[in-house]
Amino acid sequence: MNDLSKGPNVKIEWGVKGAVLTVLTLGVPGAALAQQAPADAMTLPEVVRTVLDRSREIQQARYALDEAEEQVSEAWGSVYPVVELSANYTRNVSPPVNFLPAIIFNPEAGPDELIPVRFGADNLWTTSITVDQPVLDAASFLGLGAAGRFRALQDEILRARTQAVVTRVRVAYYDLLLAQEQERLIDNSVRRVRENRDEAKALHRAGLASDYDVLRLEVELANLEPNLRRAGNAIAQARRQLAVELDFDDPESLAVAGSLAAMNLGDLSANTPDNRAILQFSGIGESEGESGAALVASALGERSDLRQLELTEGLRRTELRLEQAQYFPTVSVFGGYDINAQQNGRPSFFGSPRAYGRRVGVRLSLNIFNGFQRESRIDQRRAGLRSAQSRTRLVRDQAEAQVRTVADQADESLLRARAQGFAVQQAGRGFEIARAQRREGLSSQLELTDAEVALRQSEFNYAQAVYDYLTARARLDEAVGQVPLVDGVGVAAVSQ
Repeated sequence: MNDLSKGPNVKIEWGVKGAVLTVLTLGVPGAALAQQAPADAMTLPEVVRTVLDRSREIQQARYALDEAEEQVSEAWGSVYPVVELSANYTRNVSPPVNFLPAIIFNPEAGPDELIPVRFGADNLWTTSITVDQPVLDAASFLGLGAAGRFRALQDEILRARTQAVVTRVRVAYYDLLLAQEQERLIDNSVRRVRENRDEAKALHRAGLASDYDVLRLEVELANLEPNLRRAGNAIAQARRQLAVELDFDDPESLAVAGSLAAMNLGDLSANTPDNRAILQFSGIGESEGESGAALVASALGERSDLRQLELTEGLRRTELRLEQAQYFPTVSVFGGYDINAQQNGRPSFFGSPRAYGRRVGVRLSLNIFNGFQRESRIDQRRAGLRSAQSRTRLVRDQAEAQVRTVADQADESLLRARAQGFAVQQAGRGFEIARAQRREGLSSQLELTDAEVALRQSEFNYAQAVYDYLTARARLDEAVGQVPLVDGVGVAAVSQ
C-alpha cells in the first residue's frame, strides 16, 4: 500500500454539470497518527445493512405497505360473487291471525262479515342461500385500479423512507468520524504543546528562553485541555445518535471504522480497507464523469418524491373516473334457494314437512338524479387532479435545483480537500522547521506556537473537507434517487 504522506500523483475524474475535475492524490501528513479502530468496529456497509434490518422507521413503513396490500385484496372482493347463507327459527307464542271476508268460505255469508284465520304454525324454520354476481359495475373495476395504485404509492413511500434513513445513517456515521478526528487532532495538539512547554522550560533553565515563552505555552495548554473534553462529549453525542438509528441499547459499545484524516480521495488503492469501503460505498471511482444534465435526468426518473406525485396523480385521476362512473348503470345476476318448514306443537327439528323455492334474475340499477351531488363531486375530484399536477411541476423544478446545488457542493468540497491536503503538507513542514529553529534558538516561541496552530487547523480543515464531500455525496445519492443497498447501486462494491 502506498504511503499517504508521499502523495503519488494519481488522477481521478469526477464531474458535475459537464465540468471534469482532475484531482491529485492527497498525501496527508499525520495520517499515520489516526487512531486504530477496534477489532469489532463496524464499517459503513455493515452499519447500513444493520439499519435496513433494525430500523423502526423502516418497519413502520413496511406495516403501511402490508395494510395497502390487504386493501388491494379487499378491492378484489367487489368483483367476486357474494354468497350469503341465512337460517332462522321462530316460535310463535301466539300465531298471527288475520281477518278475511266470510264469503270466501261461505257463499251465503253477508258482504261485511269477517272471520278470523290463523296464519302460520307454532314453529317456523327458514333457510336461504343467495348468490349475487356483479356483471357490469364500472366503479368496482376502477376501484381495483385505485387500490393497485395506492399499493404502489405505499411501496414508493417505503422506498423513500428507506432512502432517507440510509442517508441519515451515512451522515451520522461521518459525524462520528469527524468528532473522533477532532478529538485526535486536539489530543495531538495537546501532546505537541506539552513537548514544546517541556522544551521551553529546559531552555529557560539554560537561560535561552524567557518566562513569557513558558507562560504562553502554559496558557495555550490550559485552553486546549477543555476543548479535548468537549470533543469527547461530541463523540458521545454522535455515537448516541447513531445508536438510536441502529436501535442499539448500548451506545458506548458502538464503534465505527475509518479515518477522515487518513482518507485518500484520489486513489482507492492507497486507502486502508475501512476507508476504501467508505469510498466504494459512496461510489467514488465508479460513478465519475456524470454531467449535471445526466444527474438531473436520473433524478427526474428515479426520485421517490416525484414517483409518489405521479402515483398520486393517477389516484386523483381514478377518483375522478369513479365519480364519472356513477352515470353508468350497474348490472348483476342473482339466484337463491329457500327451504321453509312449519310445525305445530312441540318443535321437531329437521323432521317437519318442508317447502322449497328457487329463483334467478338480473338486476339493473341506474342513478338518474341525486340533487346534483354527483356533479359537485366530479368537480371536486377534477380540482384535486389539477392541484396534484401543479404540485408535480413544482417539485420537478425543486428537484432539479436541489440536484445541481448538491452537486456543486460536492465539487466545491472536493476541490477544497485537494487544497487542504497540500496545506497539511506545508503546515507539517513549517511546524518541523519552526520546531528545529526554536531548538537552535533561531526563532521565537511565538513562531513555533503559530506553526502548531496552523498545523492543527489545516489538519482539521482537511478532515472537514473530506467530511463535507462524503456528506454531499450521500445527499446527492438521495437527491438523484439512487441510494446504495436500497436501489441496487453500489451493491457489488460494498459486498466485497
